[in-house]
Amino acid sequence: MEKVVIVGGGGHVGLPLALILADSGFKVVSLDISFQTVATINSGVMPFVENGAADLLTKNLGSQSFYASTNYEEISSADVVIVVIGTPVDEYLNPDPNSVMHALTACIPYLNSDQLVILRSTVFPGVTKRIKNLLVQNNLHLDLTFCPERILEGHALKELRELPQIVGAWDEKSASRASAIFKTLGVKTFHVSPEEAELAKLFTNAWRYIKFAAANQFWLISNEAGLDYSKVRDAIIFDYPRASDLPNAGFSAGPCLLKDTMQLAAFSNNNFNLGHSAMMINEGLPLYVVSKIEERYDLKDLNVGILGAAFKGESDDIRSSLSYKLKKILDFKSKRVLMSDPFVTVDSKLVSQAEILSESDILIIGAPHNAYKNLSTDKPVFDIWNLIGNGNRV
Repeated sequence: MEKVVIVGGGGHVGLPLALILADSGFKVVSLDISFQTVATINSGVMPFVENGAADLLTKNLGSQSFYASTNYEEISSADVVIVVIGTPVDEYLNPDPNSVMHALTACIPYLNSDQLVILRSTVFPGVTKRIKNLLVQNNLHLDLTFCPERILEGHALKELRELPQIVGAWDEKSASRASAIFKTLGVKTFHVSPEEAELAKLFTNAWRYIKFAAANQFWLISNEAGLDYSKVRDAIIFDYPRASDLPNAGFSAGPCLLKDTMQLAAFSNNNFNLGHSAMMINEGLPLYVVSKIEERYDLKDLNVGILGAAFKGESDDIRSSLSYKLKKILDFKSKRVLMSDPFVTVDSKLVSQAEILSESDILIIGAPHNAYKNLSTDKPVFDIWNLIGNGNRV
């Protein structure tokens, strides 16, 4: 039984992978710097919403094939070390590639040259090469690969067993070792260089972000013409496979798509006009929605309720959620703003849905949770998602 240590293993990317690997015959340790997260996991409680993860956590803890820890010495006895620390964006919207370097620096005293190290989360292009140089400088000649995750948050356990895995490696030995890990999950692998894998990950997220921006731009055009984009879209995709991937309108956010589009822009010396346009469209949507509401209502005298704080439906993740951007705009323009979410527990300022329906004069759906599909209210509802089926004109 190989031992796998996942650095950053208490988060949305690391923990589902840890549970799947433990369930596939590995001894797995989720290494995390948060004592609270580690304690929560070891008590058998998932720290976030992920379909099917709670049962898998209980099963793996019971079989003693998995546990969480804050002790970096766990790395010393590992056969495989998977690092899921990604590249963040700083307050100036610039990627910070040094964060991954710092995470690996903390691991160096416990690494050895017999190990396989897999970088898992999105990194700025060239970071894998910098890490290889850092390891060599410390006399560590281990197998290093970049194997980006491509899962949809909330569906990770399912997709980890279905989606092909890109393996970025400079040599066949490293590629073979990394491929063997993922083949135990029953998925195919595709070998490229680490640099190609780094770009593949960024291109994937930027492409999704651009598709959402195209849909939102179409919605803006339709809305300005007084037409319902959802009906236009239904007409386009009806029995027409070439347009089946045209998204509906909606707030496009979360911890990855915008960030990775910005990383790609920085990597291309800001010569990424399509990406910049997508950012302007998607990030500008909350302000546009508020401006259209202002054409009909005097917001300074009204209470506004936002239904949904998460960045997407059926999720408790509020990272980079545009509902909070919407709230910030409305805090300035309206009498009072209330926000609720049936999944989010980390924001103590959220109120109940019942209070929102009682106290608000108008409502805006901020996240397309299924619970809102049967919303019963006589208040005006602004629904860019067309979640309640009345069209998505604003």
